[in-house]
Amino acid sequence: MSDIKIGIIGGSGLYQMKGMQVLEEREVETPYGRPSDKVIIGQIGDRKVAFIPRHGRGHTFNPTNVPVRANIWALRSLGVFWTLAVSAVGSLRKEMAPRDFVIPDQIIDRTRHRPDTFFDDLAVHVGFSYPFHPTLRRLLLEACWQQEGLKTHDGGTYVCMEGPLFSTKAESEMHRSWGASLIGMTALPEAKLAREAEMCYAAICLVTDYDVWHEEDHVNVASVMENVKANTEHVQEVLRRVIPLIPIGKEEDCDAFHALRGAVMTRPDLISQDTWTRVGLFLEKYFQRN
Repeated sequence: MSDIKIGIIGGSGLYQMKGMQVLEEREVETPYGRPSDKVIIGQIGDRKVAFIPRHGRGHTFNPTNVPVRANIWALRSLGVFWTLAVSAVGSLRKEMAPRDFVIPDQIIDRTRHRPDTFFDDLAVHVGFSYPFHPTLRRLLLEACWQQEGLKTHDGGTYVCMEGPLFSTKAESEMHRSWGASLIGMTALPEAKLAREAEMCYAAICLVTDYDVWHEEDHVNVASVMENVKANTEHVQEVLRRVIPLIPIGKEEDCDAFHALRGAVMTRPDLISQDTWTRVGLFLEKYFQRN
């Protein structure tokens, strides 16, 4: 499966990929439990893709309980490097209207109850200045701009909150005062774990509402899902357009491929066998085990 270099993490409303020839559905066991669902291995054009619905088919996981470590570990174990994520978000800016697309470039972490590293038992410090990788961002923007009638915004800061409740009005105004553009519940710890796993990660954000700072004083789930549904065809077309643009074979030229180089402070001989079972997938190219 090492020839599967592209992974897609589907968000709310995207539980399968239209236009993908399904080759198999694989149950992947990980040291972090089961992923959200079986990994769907398919082909788009001449390229293999591994697809996983973040919330599971049937939307069985709320944002806090998504088994993110298992999802990322599973994709990485199949050989995935280029990782495209889809997220439904609220807008904190007037110009980013419902049904617009945003390719964010920054993120603020307001989660509280989620495991957010693979390296609980080690001292590992990975750079995270650009959480959404510029290489994939550029390709996603190119694919979006090729699509007629799709309004796409280049850049913006995504605030990832815990949920599952939506924001209070005070929180929404605070996020706006920070200069943030989007509010969502799923990009973290996903982006952090992808970086620790040395994967190149970027997100397509589908604006579903204006959050509660706007004229409305609440967010309606029914209207949110209506806007998600309206954009499902568009996001699948963007994904189909971007996949041929991804520079397969150039993984080592990307700095994400070397994210762990120099990041591990723990002496290799002090890494227990139990810990190695969990994280050896990421560290084996730097350290040999006897």
